[in-house]
Amino acid sequence: MKKTGIALVGLGPGSEPHLASFAALKDRVDLRWCVARSGAKQRQALLPDTTRVTADLGEVLADAAVDAVVVATPANTHLAIARQTLAAGKHTLVEKPLDISLQRAEELVQLAEASQLRFGVVLQHRFRAGAVRLRALLLSGVLGELQAGILQVPWWRSQAGYYNQPGRGTLERDGGGVLLTQAIHSLDMFRSLVGVRKVVAAQVMTTAIHAMETEDFVSALLTLGNGAPGNLMATTALYPGRAESIELVFTQATASLIGGRLQVAYLDGRTEVVEGDEKTGSGDSIMDFSPAAHTALLQDFLDAITHQREPASSGCEALLTHRLIEEILAAGARDLTRLDAPSR
Repeated sequence: MKKTGIALVGLGPGSEPHLASFAALKDRVDLRWCVARSGAKQRQALLPDTTRVTADLGEVLADAAVDAVVVATPANTHLAIARQTLAAGKHTLVEKPLDISLQRAEELVQLAEASQLRFGVVLQHRFRAGAVRLRALLLSGVLGELQAGILQVPWWRSQAGYYNQPGRGTLERDGGGVLLTQAIHSLDMFRSLVGVRKVVAAQVMTTAIHAMETEDFVSALLTLGNGAPGNLMATTALYPGRAESIELVFTQATASLIGGRLQVAYLDGRTEVVEGDEKTGSGDSIMDFSPAAHTALLQDFLDAITHQREPASSGCEALLTHRLIEEILAAGARDLTRLDAPSR
């Protein structure tokens, strides 16, 4: 099989699981270029000897052997970079979210559709083994009819170790807070499994724990795709943080996806378990988790290029999740409630 020529744009912390995935798929991937203004020295040891590093994206896009570009840069750069990569005829995979606003996200997806190239978004939770099995069980009908769904992302980010770093928690760089930047993975997984018909009510706020422009706590009541009730809670203010969870109540079983581990308890007494990574991304060490799901996502993206099909984590799918986030924030009155720290 001919290797796919890849260029990676961005060598910040978010590049690490991508570099691990390229190494795991070295029989399929030729990492020809990395584009970076910083981070190259810190990650030099992770790069193949044949990979060239440059700050000039134009030089990379002129290389006919580059088939695809992976964009691992801050959200506010995605549209501008992808506009160039798609115009150059390169298949493109961007980190989540699509961009910092719904308008920019929609423009990016429209550009990708017009290009007729493969375009994907890094929402890797879909590729965890437990999530893959849960989707298969749901589609098979053995779980019965969905009765209720609960999504919780009880994460922690410290002020000093995370939000004090330049741009984090701002609309200009990140585009949003806990929903768009952290909980988007679990929310995308939840929405893709059960659908969300309506946002009934929401609360959106910034706790006194963090000094930031965007929200660090969201709760919402949802109507799911089949009309069943749904509940969402997402935060980065719950110290010391726990694994995210999706719990689905069916007429024949209850399915619990906690971190990467799936447990299905059937009403007839049977139990099914799919083990998974316990490290999920909560905490200030944001890349302290297994790259296995990234590797599976990249493999699907390469297959999409080979077989000329849409990737499983497509731009259209990511756009649906971005729209849901906007609906939740709008239902929470978007002008953030702020809790002041108590006097001492």
